[in-house]
Amino acid sequence: MTVVALLGLGEAGGRFRADLRAAGVEVRGYDPLPETEPDGAAEAIAAGADVVLSQNSAADALDAARSVLGALGPGRLFADLNTGSPGLKAQLAELVAPTGAAFADVALMAPVPGKGIGTPTLVSGDGAGRFAELMGPLGMPVDVVGVEPGAAAERKLLRSIIWKGIAAVVLEATAAGDAADRAAFVREQLLGVLEEADEALVERMLAGSRTHARRRTHEMEAVGEMLRDLGVPSWMSDGSAEWLRSLGP
Repeated sequence: MTVVALLGLGEAGGRFRADLRAAGVEVRGYDPLPETEPDGAAEAIAAGADVVLSQNSAADALDAARSVLGALGPGRLFADLNTGSPGLKAQLAELVAPTGAAFADVALMAPVPGKGIGTPTLVSGDGAGRFAELMGPLGMPVDVVGVEPGAAAERKLLRSIIWKGIAAVVLEATAAGDAADRAAFVREQLLGVLEEADEALVERMLAGSRTHARRRTHEMEAVGEMLRDLGVPSWMSDGSAEWLRSLGP
């Protein structure tokens, strides 16, 4: 039986614990918050575990890894599931290496509460293959993307530019629509762009921005002025103007 040690029992970690136990896996969890019902101290729950899953936050990732170093060794696997930079993942791999344990940089590619252990996952590092062997049969879709720690994190953050960037544009546009009493018009325009999305649209955006950079810079400066008059933050529109300025003559 696979023994899993789980560092972090919050929304994501708690869901993983429940799903893994439902699958018949022995799971030992640690969290500093007593209401999460931890099973013991960090190093104690990691002792003898096949894999240690660190699921807390990027800010706590290094401290979490340090807390279990004494329980790691050859044949063990430390997997960091936190959303952090490629540089942070490289630091974690370097920290774990002297123990003889393998390291897996794990990128969760969808919200965990909705999918649990079925969350699509990218993994890299010298322990990527081992992570796939352990977690794949338990129901986690795992795609190995390389042996370098940070390769999985890089892909996730590149995707985040798109998803979170689009979400920020939607937030700014809908706030402007509400302030201008044109909410229905703005929503209609947003849906039209998303419905049209394909390779040709992406290329048209790239080519059009370069060809018409100067004119579009003035246009987005006018947008920023309008938003400020409406009392709406113009962060995304101002950023758009900066990009266009960089492309212009």
